[in-house]
Amino acid sequence: MLKKFLCGSFIFLLAPLTVAAPNVAVDIAPAHSLVAQVMAGVGKPDLIIRPGASPHSYTMRPSEAEALSRADVVFYISKDLTPWIETPLENLAVSAKKVVLLEVKGITLHEFREGTTFEGHDHHDDEHGDKDKDGHHDDEHKQKNENDHHDAYSKKEGHEDEHAEKDDHGNYDEHHHGEHDPHAWLDPENAKIWLQAIATELSRVDAANAAAYQRNATTAIKKMDTLIADIRAQTKKLHGINFIVFHDAYQYFERRFDVQATGAISIGDASDPSPARVKEIRDTVARLNVRCVFTEPQFNPGMVRSVFENTKVSTIGVMDPLGADIKPGERQYHKLLKALVSSIVQCQN
Repeated sequence: MLKKFLCGSFIFLLAPLTVAAPNVAVDIAPAHSLVAQVMAGVGKPDLIIRPGASPHSYTMRPSEAEALSRADVVFYISKDLTPWIETPLENLAVSAKKVVLLEVKGITLHEFREGTTFEGHDHHDDEHGDKDKDGHHDDEHKQKNENDHHDAYSKKEGHEDEHAEKDDHGNYDEHHHGEHDPHAWLDPENAKIWLQAIATELSRVDAANAAAYQRNATTAIKKMDTLIADIRAQTKKLHGINFIVFHDAYQYFERRFDVQATGAISIGDASDPSPARVKEIRDTVARLNVRCVFTEPQFNPGMVRSVFENTKVSTIGVMDPLGADIKPGERQYHKLLKALVSSIVQCQN
């Protein structure tokens, strides 16, 4: 009897222990896709903001609030993208490790572009910083960047908020944001840095699965390099395309792949353009012979059509920074970027 007990105990000790994966919550689908790639084979992260909804203002479902409350780690872009998220993070994810992706060291950050049209924002001729390996002047956009010129201008007497537009009654409709444009996930070089940062953070919380996280991150980064090469091969064939986007959310993608939007209809994805902005956009369409305009699935395309009524615009397509129609999961991020370049290619065709 004793012999049988000892034998069984020995077998028990040799059996592999099942280590439960940490509970992980992520704010938007593209970031969720990156975390899912790192966690592949270990666990699955929870998505907080459902596809198709605006991250700027959102009311969580009970299931999403529950996912946040049980999270061991929360990855989110920043409060600049989701200003409402700070309160639930404080109240629900009390003990969770909170990782702000926009604060990860080494990523490329861009300030918001000013104005309705972007012709004056030639990213090939930035005044500061050296070119990176892809030929972009990105040093001035790195983490901990000084923005003294922008801050000084904003504080000068007589200069209102540069991201505020007057409505028909002369009141300002402010597009609140922080120092940088938060749509940084649309630069896949940033995504590569995030993949490694995600693996590092998960390894700290879950050391037992650290090897799997690091292995998955390495694989995902290699796949990201392939994606970047494929997109660059497509964008090199694009020449002289003038297109208008719904709101200025795409400059990270534009700068990385040298395809620049001509302007944006709306100052923010939740605000209608003022009459002055509509006039400037229409004038730009006529002057530059713009043929393509892109709306977003979250918003009424009828408004976009009304802006360009009786103009030369012949194509009203869809361009989406979040991938509202793409199923969340490991492949979401790759499909999202492929959809962006596909929209621009269709414009040229």
